[in-house]
Amino acid sequence: MPFLNGFELDRIYKKAKREGYGFMASNFVEPNVLIGLLEASDNKKSDLVLQLSTGACKFAGGGDIITGLRTMSKYIEILAKKYDIGVFLNLDHWKKKDLELIKIAVKEKLASSIMIDASLEAFDENVRITHEVVKMAREKGILIEGELGKIKGVEDEETASDEAFYTDPGESVEFVEKTGIDLLAISIGTQHGVSKGRNIELRTDLAQKINDALIDANKEVPLVLHGSSGLLENQIKEILKYGICKLNKDTRYQYEYARTALDFYIEHKYSILPPEGVPDDRDGFFSESEWSPSKADFDPRSVSKLIREQIKKTAEKLIAQACSDGKSLYVQ
Repeated sequence: MPFLNGFELDRIYKKAKREGYGFMASNFVEPNVLIGLLEASDNKKSDLVLQLSTGACKFAGGGDIITGLRTMSKYIEILAKKYDIGVFLNLDHWKKKDLELIKIAVKEKLASSIMIDASLEAFDENVRITHEVVKMAREKGILIEGELGKIKGVEDEETASDEAFYTDPGESVEFVEKTGIDLLAISIGTQHGVSKGRNIELRTDLAQKINDALIDANKEVPLVLHGSSGLLENQIKEILKYGICKLNKDTRYQYEYARTALDFYIEHKYSILPPEGVPDDRDGFFSESEWSPSKADFDPRSVSKLIREQIKKTAEKLIAQACSDGKSLYVQ
């Protein structure tokens, strides 16, 4: 089926929160990762939340963000028709400077949800910006995710924050009430980019306090954990108990992509690079040499197939960790 709107996405998040499981919201830049994620989710019968940052859209659009978003949104819609699972698209970490682009995305219904990140602003300004996006998206069936607190590290080639600031439970209630958001991203010790799970001081107690405060105030929303690539399996299992329904993954897939490509090209180095003594005659394509490279090895599809398979295997493990396998609302 094609990727679905926010009304359907709201259903799967609410079911996940009731039943104590979550979704690995997966960032991607190009088709190899996307197809691997689709295959994994279909195999595991788990609905899939995809994510695009402005940087990914800019890359896909040859330097133009909205062109990239339109292209990838349509590509997802067409590819998703092959699968029975529900497929959703979230715009990840779009900021105040992107408001005009967000208006286009909302008007053209290019996504199921949008994460507006004004977390580096003062509280009142964060509320104002986030509420503005909520108002423009509500009638279009697009969910809005806001962020409260600051998560350390680098996100999409930009520094998210030099240091972490934990989310305050009391402010969480006020933030949800004043903005009207559908999901709340919280800061409880994770960080963007490369990290080691054993070094993350994950404040599950804080997640519980935030979730309890929202429930007590009748402002319950699904909670989101950014920077989750460094979490260990036991940490993921633990955090699902406290209202976390969406865990963002990006860095892990990037590493699996790079390692798979690197391993392949190291293994096939001598069938692609000319040996010592043979001129590196690319322009003549080695026409004057007895040696020639192996097309089977330098054809991009050769390594791409391996990348897709590795992304699929990785995503299947992560889906199992989030306990969303077999939970699709759409697979009969």
